[in-house]
Amino acid sequence: MHRRKFLQQTGTVMAGALLSDSLFASTLSLKKKRVAMVGTGHRGTGMWGTDVIKEFNHMVEFVGLCDKNQGRVATAKKMMGVTCPTYTDLDKMLKEQKPEILIVTTMDSTHHEQIVKGLEAGADIITEKPMTTDEDKCQLILDAEKRTGKKVHVTFNYRYSPHRQKMYELINSGAIGKVTSVDFHWYLDTSHGADYFRRWHRKREFGGSLLVHKSTHHFDLLNWWLDSEPSEVFAYGSLEHYGKNGPFRHTNCRPCPHKDKCKYYWDITKNERLMKLYVENEKYDGYLRDGCVFKEDIDIFDKMAVQIKYANNVQVSYSLTTYSPYEGYRISFNGTEGKMDAWIYERQPWEVPKYDEIQLTKNFGKTEYIRIDNTEEGHGGGDVRLRKQLFDPGSDPWKQAAGARDGAMSILVGIAARQSIDSGKPVKIEGLTSLKPMAKKA
Repeated sequence: MHRRKFLQQTGTVMAGALLSDSLFASTLSLKKKRVAMVGTGHRGTGMWGTDVIKEFNHMVEFVGLCDKNQGRVATAKKMMGVTCPTYTDLDKMLKEQKPEILIVTTMDSTHHEQIVKGLEAGADIITEKPMTTDEDKCQLILDAEKRTGKKVHVTFNYRYSPHRQKMYELINSGAIGKVTSVDFHWYLDTSHGADYFRRWHRKREFGGSLLVHKSTHHFDLLNWWLDSEPSEVFAYGSLEHYGKNGPFRHTNCRPCPHKDKCKYYWDITKNERLMKLYVENEKYDGYLRDGCVFKEDIDIFDKMAVQIKYANNVQVSYSLTTYSPYEGYRISFNGTEGKMDAWIYERQPWEVPKYDEIQLTKNFGKTEYIRIDNTEEGHGGGDVRLRKQLFDPGSDPWKQAAGARDGAMSILVGIAARQSIDSGKPVKIEGLTSLKPMAKKA
């Protein structure tokens, strides 16, 4: 007989915030924190703009917004409903506004510039993932954090969804004994997956490839779940669906003469928010938010397979596919006393239950199904829990808070995988930066 257990989400499931390392831990006063943002695109103005204001307006005050696109930063100011000055020069904003917290949501390849400048100006940093895109930029961030004494916080929202949190609890409680290997396969669909090939992410120089931009989420989850750090990586990858492989191409979707026969045609004019942020501001920088997924300048991989060895000797088989008919992932943890499996759908063309399920099977024993409500929005409820941890401190029982070392170890897997694909050889994590992989995280 199978025993089924349904876990309802309540406020008590919500992960707490940092104590000693919180952005707010140093003060119990009612004075609002001075916050500035650099990078005012869709993610910045939403997740770190209007949502932060809605939830924490009593605790924070936006004192500046910065973006290289003067039209977009003006639009963001209106969308967020703030009265702070806007800038196209980060140095000027930091000097004039002296923020205590700088939120970095710019193009991945420029994160290191904004982070280092913010740290040296005396601000703590909240940065979107990935922390940066190569090992040299990563080292610059690590050195600046050590030099200035300020803190970098990386926004790994996937750690905070109740389903993934429950997996962490089960693994670290010894539910399947010692974990020896993991099979982890992620599928991006023909909507979300294709969108990476429309935007600046399609170029390796801007996003470091999806092994860095997207997979950093997944590698961080592995590092967190396993409570260890990666030591060696070997990978395969290629571009065989998008880019030059397409039957036709154009600059972008709106003027495309092939829109009537292209399965990837996307009408941005139906999205008022994106029209205001991007299309109405193309005249300032020429950026096309609805770029063609078959442009010949695309140089990232659209299928990837990675083997990861951890310092604690756990082996991981990981893959990422970007043109699946549905979106989600399959993960299996193999342990000395059992096995834990989950198949999660994040977007699919059929109806699914309003819960995510974990299958826990003991060696020589029974199978248990644990169900967790999945009706929350914002990456399964992860977004709101992450913001709470950063802006409203409490405890951190599941070690969900992520700093610069966590940010580094996640991107270094992707960077090593990219290098391995290029060279055909395995790549050791040690030597890429000054960090030495730990068998058990401190």
